[in-house]
Amino acid sequence: MNKPFLTAEWKNLIMANYAIDPAILQAWLPKHTALDYFESKCYVSLVGFLFDKVKIKGISIPFHTRFPEVNLRFYVKRKEGNEWRRGVVFISEIVPKPAIAWVANTLYNEKYKALKMKDAFLTVTDSISVEYDWKWKGVWNAISVKALNEPQAMTAGSKEAFIFEHFYGYSMHAAGTNEYRVEHPSWNVYPVLKYGIFCNFEEQYGKEFAVLNKQEPASVFLANGSAVSIGGKTRLD
Repeated sequence: MNKPFLTAEWKNLIMANYAIDPAILQAWLPKHTALDYFESKCYVSLVGFLFDKVKIKGISIPFHTRFPEVNLRFYVKRKEGNEWRRGVVFISEIVPKPAIAWVANTLYNEKYKALKMKDAFLTVTDSISVEYDWKWKGVWNAISVKALNEPQAMTAGSKEAFIFEHFYGYSMHAAGTNEYRVEHPSWNVYPVLKYGIFCNFEEQYGKEFAVLNKQEPASVFLANGSAVSIGGKTRLD
């Protein structure tokens, strides 16, 4: 990918994955895309991770190079010639930096909010603990995991590979759909020992997501992450 718009490192990614009724996502589905399924199930993921070494068009912005993000996303695909492009659509993205939210919302038609956030990372001999917190209407929410410190390569065709290896982003705008490419190598995952999720999905993401308050995630992953490059957007209409 030539001249990426943004480069960074994504670190310590927690992904809590929920099976969901596909009909709930239809209102969020950009034109030219279709829902992507794993073993006949549709998923949304609550994701927390650390953005580090952020550069926009090769330039580091003071005080905006390292921060956590929490997002809710789902998975889509789009046919381009003989190729299926597999990507993600964000329902909401939370960062602690208003300028980052403004750039993403203005240039990429994303759905960022700037809220107070915290993150924590601890490694001991045989385990890793990671936590991301965000303050919504005066209440602290959190997603956390404790995992074995035994990184393992993702197995081709596994649920981990399906969740992580979507290399396009799609967003809706007034005239249609934006597409952008995200490049990164394959990641290692850590066996999760326990996890914690404190989030009112209905209040934060809308009444259609209230069902997530009543169910446990189908799976929770922790990945080490890597350097990433995000390309400029292409309008499909």
